[in-house]
Amino acid sequence: MSSEDRYTRTRILIGDKGIERLEKSRVAVFGLGGVGGFTVEALARAGVGSLDIIDNDTVDITNLNRQIIATLDTVGRQKTAVMEERIHSIDPGISVVRHDMFFLPENSADLDFSEYDYVVDAVDTVTAKIEIAVKAEKEGCRLISCMGTGNKMDPSRLMITDISKTHMCRLAKVMRHELRVRGITHLKVLFSDEEPLRSEPPGSISFVPSAAGLMIAGEVIRDLIDWKK
Repeated sequence: MSSEDRYTRTRILIGDKGIERLEKSRVAVFGLGGVGGFTVEALARAGVGSLDIIDNDTVDITNLNRQIIATLDTVGRQKTAVMEERIHSIDPGISVVRHDMFFLPENSADLDFSEYDYVVDAVDTVTAKIEIAVKAEKEGCRLISCMGTGNKMDPSRLMITDISKTHMCRLAKVMRHELRVRGITHLKVLFSDEEPLRSEPPGSISFVPSAAGLMIAGEVIRDLIDWKK
């Protein structure tokens, strides 16, 4: 009988201790769109033991170009339900907590950030992003926030840094200002320094949000296992 399992190849990279650390970790991902869906996918395949998924949207036909949970079979279904099924098709042992909600200041008390080892902000609205950052700061919870990936064509321009070092991103500029007003000067973010195309609503394509989501998942996993080169 083979002694291999679904995490055999991962174990080669991060060892038994890394696998155990991920199994005991709980990560919350806000937003299951082009970025957040790929983040959850990678976290699940790496073996994160508990995942909270937060979204109140349904899969739309326009999501087919970039969202991992979007297929003709899932159009019209609740995103959290589709994502939960996908997670459990990868590993039935992963604990999934669904929150069918759009996270905003008026309902932020419904979630206890102190329960999370890491929070991923992959939502679009500035109000929600600010509230996530404020709540994570208050609870001392590790957070990475995705800045704008719309109207971008070059995934090689994506990078992870502190928000104080961002440029060329209008969303990051707004976030910097709003966070400073609230006394927050540092925030780990993923952003792109590519000059965006000008279109409204913003355009999107298959390979930029997905690359952002995978980069975010990699950062979370490395932080959770205290990865050192």
